[in-house]
Amino acid sequence: MSAVPQSASLPEAGAPVLVVRDGGIVRLTLNRPAQFNALSEGLMQAIQAELERIAADPAARVVVLGAAGKAFCAGHDLREMRAQPSLEYYRALFAQCARMMMTIQQMPQPVIARVQGIATAAGCQLVAMCDLAVASADARFAVSGVNLGLFCSTPAVALSRNLSRKQAFEMLVTGEFIDAPTAAARGLVNRVVAQEALDAEVDRLAALVCAKPSAAIAAGKGLFYRQLEMGIDAAYQLAGQTMACNMMDESALEGVQAFIDKRPPNWK
Repeated sequence: MSAVPQSASLPEAGAPVLVVRDGGIVRLTLNRPAQFNALSEGLMQAIQAELERIAADPAARVVVLGAAGKAFCAGHDLREMRAQPSLEYYRALFAQCARMMMTIQQMPQPVIARVQGIATAAGCQLVAMCDLAVASADARFAVSGVNLGLFCSTPAVALSRNLSRKQAFEMLVTGEFIDAPTAAARGLVNRVVAQEALDAEVDRLAALVCAKPSAAIAAGKGLFYRQLEMGIDAAYQLAGQTMACNMMDESALEGVQAFIDKRPPNWK
């Protein structure tokens, strides 16, 4: 992780999610390295609480979601799941997971996944639900529940919205791993870099987003996901309304005027 400025608060070492604020960037780190950051109920609750807190914070501009240890996330905590074999429990568990995943998409700030090691099952789903993803060259991805007799149905929702249908379905029915370059080629991650360059590349991408007006980014993110689920006519209507409202924002008015005046914009 990047060096933390003196003004940033230091995280509690034993917390399930470590939080470091670095200006407008909020860095969340999954902190169950011995369990390969498996998504226990407690970890999902902690992630949910932090995402909701960030979503309500106008000073937060970008979220970087990373993980401690050798793995990004190995999916659900299977030991915890096996200890309570009831339909009611499993329904509640997957509803909790879906709520956390959807919060990533619905919050106004872009979320960047910082991926190292493996991201499997719900961990691969987590990468797919993030708005952007940067992976180290040694990262690997799989939706491997089918190897245990459990089709990765909830990860399929996110995966099929990132990859083509046949590529997503192949991963789901074979359980095979793909490497980071393949994940980039198929659209699961944006960029692949050497492990030692991972933090610098994530920081560069976060800085590019932070340099843009937050109102435009928030409106654009909301529009981006809503229009994907619409027919093209409705999507254009929503996009036009979004652009019209965006154009009335002070930052857009200043940006357009700066372009006309051939000067850098003076965003507040």
